[in-house]
Amino acid sequence: MMFLWLKAFHIVFVIAWFSGIFYLPRLFVYHADATDRVSQERFSLMERKLYRGIMTPAMVLALVFGSWMLYLNPGLLQGGWMDAKLTLVAAVVAYHFWCGAILKQFRAGTNTRGHVWFRWFNEAPVLALVAIVVLVVVKPF
Repeated sequence: MMFLWLKAFHIVFVIAWFSGIFYLPRLFVYHADATDRVSQERFSLMERKLYRGIMTPAMVLALVFGSWMLYLNPGLLQGGWMDAKLTLVAAVVAYHFWCGAILKQFRAGTNTRGHVWFRWFNEAPVLALVAIVVLVVVKPF
């Protein structure tokens, strides 16, 4: 029964984390396109609050609940699908911290990338999420 509670909370925090992972790069698109100081400051504030107040705590809790499930059921590590999933999760964690670095560049006024680059940057976590869900549900190997 406890395992199901852990799974439920893991899913909730994964959803919260990915909501931020999808929205923050969209804010970067608008921020890169902004030309006036007021808009740039507003986007910096929104980005910081999303990253620190929602995304990072949700990521930490998703990882805690996921790790707790693996601790309680180490047999999950026997499937190759879990190795692939954990590799993709590590990539999404790296993407998360890359977003944090980009946020700092915007705040410092040193961003050199345009809105088109951020539109493409925004697509990577979608592909990762699709692959992770397929791995977890289908368990192809």
